[in-house]
Amino acid sequence: MRIAILTSGGDAPGMNATIRAVVRTCIFEGIEVYGIMGGYEGLIDAKFEKLIEASVADIIQRGGTILSTTRSERFQTDEGFEKALNSLKIFEIDALIVLGGDGSLRGAKKLCEAGINVVGIPCSIDNDMGYTDYTIGFMTAVRTVTEAISNIRDTTEAHGRANVVEVMGRECGDIALFSGVSSGAESIIVPEFPMNINEIAEKALVGKNRGKRHHIIIMAEGCGSAFEFAKEFEKLTGIDTRVTVLGYIQRGGAPSIFDRILASEFGYHAVYFAKDKKSGALGSVKGKIIMESFEDVFNIKKKFRQDLLEILKTVSI
Repeated sequence: MRIAILTSGGDAPGMNATIRAVVRTCIFEGIEVYGIMGGYEGLIDAKFEKLIEASVADIIQRGGTILSTTRSERFQTDEGFEKALNSLKIFEIDALIVLGGDGSLRGAKKLCEAGINVVGIPCSIDNDMGYTDYTIGFMTAVRTVTEAISNIRDTTEAHGRANVVEVMGRECGDIALFSGVSSGAESIIVPEFPMNINEIAEKALVGKNRGKRHHIIIMAEGCGSAFEFAKEFEKLTGIDTRVTVLGYIQRGGAPSIFDRILASEFGYHAVYFAKDKKSGALGSVKGKIIMESFEDVFNIKKKFRQDLLEILKTVSI
């Protein structure tokens, strides 16, 4: 049996740990495993490399992906897709394991519909897939944001300012929510709930009047301009307000313990699902690894942790 693996779309900490788990499990089972360099672009161009034990040595702690990743417009064309199918046929690949987020798993779904045995593994710092509790890379991104806010708070308090910290997540507010709770931020702004700038301003003024010298507001990128918000907030409160956009720093760094364990679980189980000729996307639900059909993956709505939001509002006075 031959299994191929590729990483696609935005990178996420834990991709390398997943690759390692897939390769080591394949070798344990006597399965040949090939890495596809450059995601779906590499699949189109047949950039296959046989992977052995040494290929994945000392990578569990590394961010990024040793297979590299791209976003492929050619894969969306009929010509590009046919080339991708032909590459799998030429190399006699029995199953393909795809690591990536929403767009990558949609590509996996397309291959599955064309008759390819495909197993998807959710790797995205956004945690925006509704069928799984967590995606690989999310907890590491939360850790990165939390550490950055600790540094920002020091200088914000020294100058008696407020700081609006813009975090990634597209239309999902999970990074803002989880990092808000873990960093002790005073307020968060997420796409899932309407923003009340007056409520945020009132909380800041109450804090200022009792002697508080800083106010951290975490804003998810899907909520509009952090700079416009900061301008309006400063006008309402009179508090000197700055903006910090963390950007791609959130995607890098060594994966957290949580992500290394989750990656190892996903990689291990992906091989056995592929071996049994089962297609779909792996997920983690209440601590158990599950497989969901590609059709259902995109129909299950993401549930926002409103309970955590209430906790943040209560303890961040």
